[in-house]
Amino acid sequence: MDELNAIVQQVIQVSPTMKVIRIAPVGWELPDFKPGQFVGLGLYPSNEKCPEATEEYVVPNPDKLIKRAYSIASSNTSKEFIEFYITLVHSGSLTPRLFNLQIGDKVWMGQRFTGMFTLDEVDENQNIVLIATGTGVAPYMSMLRSDALKRKGNIVVIHGAANSWDLGYSSELTLLQNIAPHFDYIPTITMPEKEVTKWHGRTEWIQEIWEDGTVEKLWKFKPTPENTHIFLCGNPNMINGMIEIMGKDGFIEHSRRQPGQIHVEKF
Repeated sequence: MDELNAIVQQVIQVSPTMKVIRIAPVGWELPDFKPGQFVGLGLYPSNEKCPEATEEYVVPNPDKLIKRAYSIASSNTSKEFIEFYITLVHSGSLTPRLFNLQIGDKVWMGQRFTGMFTLDEVDENQNIVLIATGTGVAPYMSMLRSDALKRKGNIVVIHGAANSWDLGYSSELTLLQNIAPHFDYIPTITMPEKEVTKWHGRTEWIQEIWEDGTVEKLWKFKPTPENTHIFLCGNPNMINGMIEIMGKDGFIEHSRRQPGQIHVEKF
């Protein structure tokens, strides 16, 4: 059996279906990683699920760890813990067990941090648009908490969710907008009628925000493939829609074979 080699250091309930969990290694050192990368978490089927869980689609092997990869939300300068922003999949195998963890509980964490969803290949003079739905904002938090704000180009985060309470990290992103001269934050929700108090922010879909020229108005110039890179993380429908829309402006999806300006991380 794989050893549960890490411990839960902090749990923050963001909304009924979203949590921020900090996990620290036990008896080993965190390796270096690049902001935007991900790592595996795992628990055994014997770990209890949270009360909100429903029946699993697939019954897991009782002797094998249930493992999934999650984007890192913490800075790569910290060697004390890794932070994750996780959404509950009620019928899933792992997240209902992760949601039941308390401070001090053990969990398995991989020691290999991987992923190409990083700012490595983007020149520091280029502008960056970081677009996310739900917990897709996690890798952007790692970038911003590390050294992204030292870049010379503009940075904007566009974050969409159903409701305001699902906009994790909104307080931190609003603070960054107030203190960082080249950074902007655009939150939007699609179900304002469910808000407990009046929502005064945006209610468009992310695709609509892009098409109405919001970023161009902020920057006072048009984002083009020559001056801007786009990062997309979250709902596949949003990602596919944005790739199609931005393709009309000449943006192309980045790959090893064909360098482009659209960088994608699908859930």
